[in-house]
Order: sequence, then structure tokens, then C-alpha cells
Amino acid sequence: MNILIILNDPPYGTERSFNGLRLARALSQSDTHITVFLMADAVVCAKKGQKVPQGFYNIELMLNSVLRNGEVLLCGTCMDARGVTDEETIEGSQRSTMKELAQHTRDAEKVLVF
Repeated sequence: MNILIILNDPPYGTERSFNGLRLARALSQSDTHITVFLMADAVVCAKKGQKVPQGFYNIELMLNSVLRNGEVLLCGTCMDARGVTDEETIEGSQRSTMKELAQHTRDAEKVLVF
């Protein structure tokens, strides 16, 4: 199965991206191909080197878990608007476009938006 999960919220402050990634991780444990597309403030989720308080969830680690069996794409326009460069993002994540998101949406059997 091919599932696309679109995240819009920042990594911390709300739990929408956290919950979307919890689901992505659970789904990626099976024979499901997961694509996570980060838009708007969610592009900051892929920033490498996140340091969080002990006992707090770490979005960077959660994305790395998804990358083992899936892919993480970032909206390039959203990255530019927030001053996020390719060099600042986690290894394996990729700058993407709305055209690619449209193609992933057409190809997905399910699309979930958080």
C-alpha cells in the first residue's frame, strides 16, 4: 500500500506533526510505503540537530525512523520562506515541489493531512 501523509504544523508547540509522525512510524513497520510531505511550518520538522528536554519527544528522530522504509519530502517554497536550507535538513530528506506533491497525491492509495 502507498500512503501519503501531509504535515503542516511546526515540530513543537502543537502535537499535530507529532501525531502524524506517530502514525507514519506505525504504518512504516508493515509492507506499506510511506511518504511524508512537510509543508508550511512543518518543514522545520526536518531540521537536523534538534535538542529537546530529556523525556520529550524528538521529531528529528521520528522522521529518521520513517526514512528507514519511506521518504520525507519538503516543500521548497515553504523552506525558502522560512530560511531553511538543504544543508540544515536531516540526511535523506529531499526538497520537493507542488508538482511532485500532486503526483504523490495521484499515486497514493490514501492521503492523510495533519
